Amino acid sequence: MYLIKGARILGGAPADILLRDGVVAEVGSGLTAPDATVVDADGLIALPGLVDLHTHLREPGREDAETVESGTRAAAAGGYTAVHAMANTEPVADTAGVVEQVWRLGREAGHCDVHPVGAVTRGLEGERLAELGAMADSAARVRVFSDDGHCVSDAVLMRRALEYVKAFDGVVAQHAQEPRLTEQAQMNEGEVSGRLGLAGWPAVAEEAIISRDCLLAAHVGSRLHVCHVSTAGSVEIIRWAKSKGWRVTAEVTPHHLLLTDELAETYDPVYKVNPPLRTKADVEALREALADGTIDCVATDHAPHPAEAKETEWAPAAMGMIGLETALSVVQEAMVETGLLDWAGVADRMSVRPASIGRLSGQGRPIEVGAPANLTLYDPAVRTAVDPTGFVSKSRNTPFAGLELPGRVQATFLRGRPTVLEGKPN
Repeated sequence: MYLIKGARILGGAPADILLRDGVVAEVGSGLTAPDATVVDADGLIALPGLVDLHTHLREPGREDAETVESGTRAAAAGGYTAVHAMANTEPVADTAGVVEQVWRLGREAGHCDVHPVGAVTRGLEGERLAELGAMADSAARVRVFSDDGHCVSDAVLMRRALEYVKAFDGVVAQHAQEPRLTEQAQMNEGEVSGRLGLAGWPAVAEEAIISRDCLLAAHVGSRLHVCHVSTAGSVEIIRWAKSKGWRVTAEVTPHHLLLTDELAETYDPVYKVNPPLRTKADVEALREALADGTIDCVATDHAPHPAEAKETEWAPAAMGMIGLETALSVVQEAMVETGLLDWAGVADRMSVRPASIGRLSGQGRPIEVGAPANLTLYDPAVRTAVDPTGFVSKSRNTPFAGLELPGRVQATFLRGRPTVLEGKPN
């Protein structure tokens, strides 16, 4: 039992929160509980536990980069109480057996809830549908399916997947990348790529797939989720689809809210990511879309890699960045400090909406009596330089190393049990 004293729920007035038997037992002022461990939360903001729709935990198969144990500890350190583990493991999570393995590893680790994402196609090869129904019926109860890292480029297969998941209210999360338009692509196509002589990754490669899939989702009457939106044009397409009442949701990563393609001028592969960093105009459009709800949520696309995969020349370097431990700080910098979101808005975009998209009934709930005690306590006042040597993740490929960012997660509670206390993972 824990008594949190003086926390500002969603940035509001200070309140006490009593956590007992896995739920929020009381909320008020001047609360007492003689048997409770007291947590001083003076100056801290209480948010519902964060939910990530897009996490690469790498296990099974790439334990050199991350494991379910290390990745979920990193998630807890970042304020997360639930993550969705992407399917591009080795073997691919395209069967009930593999998703149940990941789910059980998450339960054993106990740092946050792990919800496996099932592959849309067998082996992520884009040729035949994976065992969608079997994964949905498994102990893991998969509701999100994605070939992330690969686009489901075949329109017929995408239609069939959208039709199939309707039976159990699932959602297909598309990695929008037209493969023929991005062959050998290294970074955003534009002025900087031309100057550097790197093969360009055009915005239209993302936008064309999003357009097609919005139309398919509308035709089928199914749920489409767009992964890691990165361009202003994509925002306009999604805004149009939503104006039609179509069942389309979308996410943006923290790095696409803060960084631009100009960083590629350093030729440092830490800035190499899929989709690539875009222009300042794209960043501004993404921030505005997150603020007005066109983009539903922030998802980290936490993509750990061993040092040798990133500490090399640009062309052969792996794509991806880690983000679980810095996401809330980046969102504060990009969205709160700029006045685009308040803390209630942050809770909505980083907890409530992703939990709804993933159909997680026990996550993304308000901090109120009777709700599951999943919450994070966050200090928005501190500012520190990001030091990856102190990360919990096994990998260090962060684009924010050395950058001064605001805020620090002080505590995370999973069903009333602290996974982080005084800023330290348990």
